[in-house]
Amino acid sequence: MPRSAPLIACLLGLLLVAAPAHAAPPAPWGTGESKGEDLAISLVTFSPGDDVASWWGHGSLVVEDRRLGAARLYNYGMFSFDSTMLGRYAMGRLEFWVAEAGPSGTYRYYRAMNRDVRLQELNLTPAQRVEIGRLLADNVLPQNREYLYHHYNDNCVTRLRDMIDRAVGGQLRQAAAAPGRMTLREHTRRYTAVSPPMSVVLDFLMNDEIDQPITRWEEAFLPDELERQVASLQVTGPDGQKAPLVAKSWDFFKSDRPRPPEEPPRYGPWMLLLGLAVGGSAVGLAYWGRRGARLPRVLLGLEHVLLGLALGVPGLVLAIMWLFTDHTVAFRNENLFLASPLTLGVVPLGIALAWGSVKARAWLRVVWLVLAGLGVLGLLLKVIPVFNQDNWRLIAFILPISLGFAGAFHLDRLLERASAGGREPRQQPLPSSLKSP
Repeated sequence: MPRSAPLIACLLGLLLVAAPAHAAPPAPWGTGESKGEDLAISLVTFSPGDDVASWWGHGSLVVEDRRLGAARLYNYGMFSFDSTMLGRYAMGRLEFWVAEAGPSGTYRYYRAMNRDVRLQELNLTPAQRVEIGRLLADNVLPQNREYLYHHYNDNCVTRLRDMIDRAVGGQLRQAAAAPGRMTLREHTRRYTAVSPPMSVVLDFLMNDEIDQPITRWEEAFLPDELERQVASLQVTGPDGQKAPLVAKSWDFFKSDRPRPPEEPPRYGPWMLLLGLAVGGSAVGLAYWGRRGARLPRVLLGLEHVLLGLALGVPGLVLAIMWLFTDHTVAFRNENLFLASPLTLGVVPLGIALAWGSVKARAWLRVVWLVLAGLGVLGLLLKVIPVFNQDNWRLIAFILPISLGFAGAFHLDRLLERASAGGREPRQQPLPSSLKSP
């Protein structure tokens, strides 16, 4: 099983279960009772919802025997909310499984959530319908149902994609071998655009593994992308003639929600302005407090506490993910040049600075010099092809902060020296040779 489930699964919970599963008698297509000409196979796509766990949307396959009046929806997005779930999430080792449920109840559930329910009945031969029905009935058995979840490579939508592709003899994968529209990071950013803070956090936590060129096949980890590819596919039948893979499509329910944006948001300029503002505020507070005023010193100390937590905690999480978990998407992350666990050190030093500690001021000068140096190093290493992580937005935000705070303490030192130089010189003792006898 794959070894890497990215932290995005841990933070988002990913694809929400459609409806509670319950015990049901064996499906007739699993026992051999169904005939291929009586079966209908449909791909169902559910649009994203409001809560974090539903941002990506969801998908399922439905098998219906119209002669026997039986129908089941197969959902590969099931996972357990038990006492060990958070630990498995954190380590990147969470098992998902497939369960079956009644289609009508599931559709009503999503309608109540004001989420689209869009269906595409697949134009398959009777033999292909029997094969998909048999595979789904076999997958849902207790001994076969579990799999190790991976957000991009093995999730509840890629399982549907792979099954459809198998039924049509690999034609879906062949047609989707063309270059994708964008990288996995760009897809992630456009689906998380509903919450800019969460989008930035996820952008920070993921390395260049999701910046590599991908194919349309790999883009189909998203329900909307799989729906789009299925709708456009022409398959060659046993008679050698091409026909659309989708026999018919319709909406069970159409919500009034906007679809996810087609392009990722352009946060870069705004993040640069915010980084310059925060870094500049440190310089301003240092200049304001040049005469030893208490208020600017306290404000600068509080700013350290907030920044230490906002940048240091993600940096620590990133280091832990690299060293101790299976989240390969976080390994060797260049953002550690910008916000490392060392950044947490400014929290206690900021508190001490607010209380007027001279030693804290001296230590902060050193810490910010190191942090700014690491940030500049990370920027300079971009000239080497291996350092190709798409983290320019984070550089634009964090590096001006580090440079601003390092500059603030350098300015503080210069002002301190200038102030000392302007004092009345102390009376120097006369040399012994000039003293009166």
